[in-house]
Amino acid sequence: MANPLLNPSQLPYQLPPFAEIRVEHYRPAFAEALSRHAAEIAAIVDNPEAPSWANTVEAWERSGRDLERVMSVFGNLSGTDITAEMEEIAADIYPQLSAHLDAIYQNAALYERFKSVTAPEDTESQRLHEHLLRTFARKGAELSDADKHTLSEINQRLSILSEEFGRNLMADTRARAVQFNNAEELAGLPQDRIDAAAAYAKELGKEGYVFPLELPSVQSEQQRLATPDARAALYDAARLRGTETNSAVLVEMAQLRAQRAQLLGYDTHADYVIAEETAKEASAVGDMLRGLVPAINTNAAGEHKILAEEAELNGESFGPADWPYWEAKVRQRDFALDENELRKYFPLDAVLVDGVFAAAHRLYGITVIPRDDLQGYAEGVRVWEVFDDGQEQEPNTGIGLFLTDYFGRPTKRGGAWMSTFMEQSHLLQSRPVVINVMGISRPADGSTPLLSLDELHTVFHEFGHALHGLLSDVRYPTFSGTNVPRDWVEFPSQINENWALDPALVKNYARHVDTGEVIPDELLGAVSKASQFGQGFATAEYVAASIIDLAWHSLSPEEAAKLESTPEAIADFEQDALDAAGMDIDAIAPRYRSTYFQHIFAGGYSAGYYSYLWAEALDADGFEWFREENAATPSDNAVASVDTLASAEVSDADARRAGQKFRDLILSTGASRDFSEVYSQLRGRDKDLTPLLVRRGLNTPSA
Repeated sequence: MANPLLNPSQLPYQLPPFAEIRVEHYRPAFAEALSRHAAEIAAIVDNPEAPSWANTVEAWERSGRDLERVMSVFGNLSGTDITAEMEEIAADIYPQLSAHLDAIYQNAALYERFKSVTAPEDTESQRLHEHLLRTFARKGAELSDADKHTLSEINQRLSILSEEFGRNLMADTRARAVQFNNAEELAGLPQDRIDAAAAYAKELGKEGYVFPLELPSVQSEQQRLATPDARAALYDAARLRGTETNSAVLVEMAQLRAQRAQLLGYDTHADYVIAEETAKEASAVGDMLRGLVPAINTNAAGEHKILAEEAELNGESFGPADWPYWEAKVRQRDFALDENELRKYFPLDAVLVDGVFAAAHRLYGITVIPRDDLQGYAEGVRVWEVFDDGQEQEPNTGIGLFLTDYFGRPTKRGGAWMSTFMEQSHLLQSRPVVINVMGISRPADGSTPLLSLDELHTVFHEFGHALHGLLSDVRYPTFSGTNVPRDWVEFPSQINENWALDPALVKNYARHVDTGEVIPDELLGAVSKASQFGQGFATAEYVAASIIDLAWHSLSPEEAAKLESTPEAIADFEQDALDAAGMDIDAIAPRYRSTYFQHIFAGGYSAGYYSYLWAEALDADGFEWFREENAATPSDNAVASVDTLASAEVSDADARRAGQKFRDLILSTGASRDFSEVYSQLRGRDKDLTPLLVRRGLNTPSA
C-alpha cells in the first residue's frame, strides 16, 4: 500500500488524507522525504550550468516539499494526540532532521552558488536573497570544518532535549491533573463545569472529578473555586510540573545555547536570537522590561492591598493561589461584573460564526463556510473553506481551508496555537491550510461551551494568526504567512483580540445562551470599567516570565557552565533574575516557571517571550488607527448601545476600507516587506507606546 504522506494529497487544497494516515507511515515517510530532499539539494549544487536565480534560489524554494508535508502532519498530530509511539518517533526523527538541515546550511558549495546569483529587481526577491545569505551565515556556513561539526552536535543534542522537555511536561501535566473526591470541594463552579470534570475523570478511569492543568502558573478555575484548599491544590500542582524531570534538561539547553551563540560570533543566545527580530538588540528588550517594572510594582501592590483586605473582611487569608478568586470578587463588588453570568453571553459556536468570522468579513471581505464533507484528524475537528469577496463560493475554489480543534483531550498538549498543513506561495501555486488549536473543556452533555473572557480573547487571538496565514499573498514560501520574527508574528493575533468586545461587533454575537437576549449595556460597561483592574497582576506575571526567559539566555558559556540543575538552584536563579530587575511582588508567580516554560524550552520562543508585549505596543497603537479610521468604537465611547453607534461614527464601509489597507500591508505581506516600513505606511509614523501604557494602567492619558 502506498504511503499517503509521500505524495501530494488529492484532496482539496492538498488537505492531508487523515483517514489514510497511520502511525506506521511516519518512519518510512521521513526516511524517504529526507533522501529526496538531499537529492534535490545535490541537484542544485551539482548543476553544471552557471548559477542563476531560477536554477539556484527558486530551485531551493521548490525543494523539500515532501519533507515539509511529512513534518507538517507529524508535527501537528504529535501535539494534538500524543502517544508513546509518536513520542518514540519524535525522539528518533528530530535529531536526524537537525543533522540533515545542518548538512544543508553548512554546504559550502551551495552557499557559494547563493552568493554568486543576482536577484531580480523586485523587492521580494531582493529581500529573499539577503535573507538566505544571512541565514546560511547564522547557521554556520562560514565556520571551519571542526566548528561546523561542533555546531551540528550541539544542534542535534538541543533537538533531543527540546523534544524531551515537551514530552516530560506533557507527562507531568497529565500525572498532576487534580482530582477531587466530592462535589462540596468544588463550590463556586457552575454545574456544567462540575459535570465536565466528572466526565474527564471517567475518561481517565478515575473516580470523582478531575481538572486538567493548563500551561500557566495560575489555573482558570482558581477564579471560581470558593474553597481555599481547592484553589491551592490547583495552584500547587501547576507549580510543581517538570521540577523532577525538566530541571536538568533546561539547564543543559541553556548551556548549549550559550555555547552555540559564542561559536557563531554572538555574546549570548539572546543576542543571537534578537538580532533577527524587529527589536534588533537584546539590550533594547532588557531596557523595555526593566523600564516597566516600577509602574508594575506600584500597580500590583495597590491591587494586592485591595484583594487582601477583601479576603480578610471575609475571614480568609490571602496568598498567591487566592489572587484570581478575590480579583473576581472585587470586580463583582466594584464594577458589578459577574464573570459567571458573563460567560452565558459567549457560547463558542456563536462567538466563532457571528463574532470571529463576522469580524473578518466586515474588515477583510472574507467568508468562512463549513466543509463538513472534509474530514479532520480527530473527533470534534471541523474543516471550513475561506472565500474572498467576489468569489462564487463554489467548493474548492476559495483562498484556503481553516481547521478548528478547540476541545481538550487527555492526549493533547496544553496551550493554544496556530499552525499550517500547507502554506501559500505563488511560486508553488499552493493555497493555505491553517489550523487553530485550543484546550477548552467540552460540556458533558455535548452542548457548546461557554467561554470565559480569557478564552474569548484566545479564540480571537488564534484566528488573528490564522488570518496571517490565510491571507498571505507572496511568491516565495520562505516568506509566507507567519514565517516572520516572533515579535512581529504576535501583532496580527493580538490586534484581532480588540474586536472581541468592540461594540461595533459584540452585540452581533453576544447573546444569552438560554434567553437569546443581547448582552446588556450594563454588563459591557462593567467589563470596560474593570478592564484596567487586574492589569497589575497580568502585567507582573507576564513581565516576570519574560525577565526569566531573558536571564536564561543572556548567559555567557562560562556563566552557564556554573549553573546547577536542582529545582532549588533553578528557583534561586529565577528569583535572582527578578530581584536584579527590581520586581518585588512575592504574591504573583511568573506566568511560567522555568520547568514548565514550554514556549522557551520546547516552543521556539527562546529569548523571545518578550515578543507578546513588544507586539502589544504595535497592537495598541494599531487599534487606535482603526478607531481613527472610524472602523472601531472610539476609546472615549468604549461602551455604546445600538442607538449610539451611529453617533460614534463607526462605519462598516470605513471598516472595510481600513481592513483592506491592514490586509494589504500587514496580513498579506508575510516577511516579504520590511516590518518597520509597512507599519509606518499603515500608521503614517513609527509606533507610539502611549496606548500600551494606558491599556496596562502604567500611565494615564495626557490631558
